[in-house]
Amino acid sequence: MDRVTEKSSKYNHLESMSTMDLLKNINTEDQLVPKAIESVLPSIEKLIEEIVLRMKSGGRLFYIGAGTSGRLGIVDASECPPTFGVPHGVVVGIIAGGDSAIRKAVEFAEDDFSQAWKDISEYLPTENDCIIGIAASGTTPYVIGGLNEARSHGLLTGAIVCNVNSPVAAAAQFPIEVVVGPEFVTGSTRMKSGTAQKLVLNMISTSVMIKLGRVKGNKMVDMQLSNNKLIDRGTKMIMDELQIEEAEALALLTKYGSVREAVSSFKL
Repeated sequence: MDRVTEKSSKYNHLESMSTMDLLKNINTEDQLVPKAIESVLPSIEKLIEEIVLRMKSGGRLFYIGAGTSGRLGIVDASECPPTFGVPHGVVVGIIAGGDSAIRKAVEFAEDDFSQAWKDISEYLPTENDCIIGIAASGTTPYVIGGLNEARSHGLLTGAIVCNVNSPVAAAAQFPIEVVVGPEFVTGSTRMKSGTAQKLVLNMISTSVMIKLGRVKGNKMVDMQLSNNKLIDRGTKMIMDELQIEEAEALALLTKYGSVREAVSSFKL
């Protein structure tokens, strides 16, 4: 396959550029990412609709990836409980090489075709579960093997890649191919490709959680109250919704532990 992600940068002699030229050129390239995503919105929509159907039946969402792709999946998964109030384990990020690979690359971990399914199997997967493979190149063995095994066991499979006609996309029922072009630093897919993957993950998890009823109006009514900033935000949400004073809103929030429960109790 012809990998756009490995093609030479449109820019050369980077070390001779001024800091401002570096910034302007990187910014110029970054602006290509949203347009590339716009062209694949129908593919993203199809995957989201299928995920929602399964999660309404008790399914979970798993992300699998290596390196930057794996880390992005873990970041998105880890933000779902505090943002949307879902239990840990509903959205799960798995990285090749295990949790130690989050901070430090584990050599050759991504080259094992069988390990991803072993990692997923620890969660006792069912046919209601969904697996999204994340791989900028679209050629990562860890992801290919995981998707193939998941599909053979009846799980829903999706993928986020940045090349066309890749083995990872071929292994998934619902592939998303976001082609952002050569990287500013040749082959450094932590840049535009990583940005594209992050934006698509934002779209998927946010849209899924909205469809599952985890947002009311435009508010995170199920967010976890894990710090003073979020307690203050929750208090203001209750004040706006119920048209009450701050002290009363805070008392309700403290009593019920969530914006949703506080508002519901007041309206009973």
